[in-house]
Formats: sequence, structure tokens, C-alpha cells
Amino acid sequence: MTIRLLVVDDDPLVRAGLSLMLGGAQDIEIVGEAADGADVPPLVERLAPHVVLMDIRMPGVDGLTATERLRVRPGAPEVVVLTTFHADEQVLRALRAGAAGFVLKDTPPAEIVDAVRKVAAGDPVLSPAVTRQLMTHVAGVAGPAVREDDRRTAAARRLAELAEREREVALAVGRGGSNAEIAAALYMSVPTVKAHVSRILAKLGLNNRVQIALLVHDAGLLDTDDVR
Repeated sequence: MTIRLLVVDDDPLVRAGLSLMLGGAQDIEIVGEAADGADVPPLVERLAPHVVLMDIRMPGVDGLTATERLRVRPGAPEVVVLTTFHADEQVLRALRAGAAGFVLKDTPPAEIVDAVRKVAAGDPVLSPAVTRQLMTHVAGVAGPAVREDDRRTAAARRLAELAEREREVALAVGRGGSNAEIAAALYMSVPTVKAHVSRILAKLGLNNRVQIALLVHDAGLLDTDDVR
């Protein structure tokens, strides 16, 4: 399958560089570019990309707002956010909005290409180590709007809606396991793991695996073997 990609960045040089780099991959087609988040919805409607590579800082509608607006639409494309480590709290907001992950602007070209491929295949662009490190850090700097105890209680209440096997799969997703790794650890087939993940997303009204991982993190379950 050829991956249809929309590149969104207010810097024309960055857009040109990304388009040149990603367009060189045989399985990726750059279907369009945008300089502002306000342009994303009509372009998505017209061009039907599979993945949107979204900058955070833009002068009009920023990438976070654009991601939030985009991901509530039926059949929305996956979003990979371009960011830097000093914007950790913004990364958390992007992931909660439904972004499939993030890449740094100084990431090696081959890794950015690989990130687009992974997201198009339904896998988050976060290794287990980075997932835990990032989420643990940003949870402490996300601000006073939501108290840690309230967030943990709310997350635990939502996870309680899952069946026991679904909770086990959710915990494994939170630890960063791939479908194959979860299948091996829980003695089930990969298709069964995929079916459980789909049911978890539907039951909890989530967009992707990253949001499952965030919910497990919020519930305080990443450092315990008991998901119940």
C-alpha cells in the first residue's frame, strides 16, 4: 500500500526538506502540504491522506488544536506530531487528543520514514522506554488543572469497565508491548490481541493504543503487576 502523507509546517524550508526526504520512499506519497492548522480539515477532506505529519508551533491554528479538531472526525487520518523535548506538556496534550506519537525535528531521516510507516500500520511511534519516560515526566508538569489523585481515580474507574482479559491486554499495551509480544506473554493469538485492543478502544472511546497507554499510566498501573 502506498501511504498518502500530508505535511503541515509553517516553515517552507522544513516542508520542502520533509517532502524531499519522505517523498523519496517508494511506499510514501506526499499528497499535499499546509502552512497552518486551519488548512488541515479541507485538505484532509480533499486529499484523503493516511497520515498527517503535524508541526506544533504555527502562527494561526497550532498543531495541537488542529490535531484535536481532526481526530474527532470519523475516519480521520493518523497524526504524528513534530516536536522537541522541551515541549513535553504539549506532547501529552497531543497524545490525549489522539496523535499516534511524535518525532523530533532533528530525528534522523530514516527514523522519520519508519515512523510514518509504523503509524500507517496502526502502531504508535513510541518505544516502551520512551513511552514510560515521557509519560512519567509530563504527568508531573501537566499543570494544576487536573489533580493527580482525581486523574488516577477517573482512569481506574474507566478501566474497571473492561473485562479481565481486556484489562490484561490494556496493561500490556501500557507497558509498550507489540501485538506479538502481548500474544506471547498472555498466551493468545495475535488476531485475538487485535480484537481485544479494538474492543478496548470502542468501550473506552479512545482513538489509538497510545491513549490506552496513557490511561493505564494515569491509573498508576505501570509499576504494578495487578491491573484489577
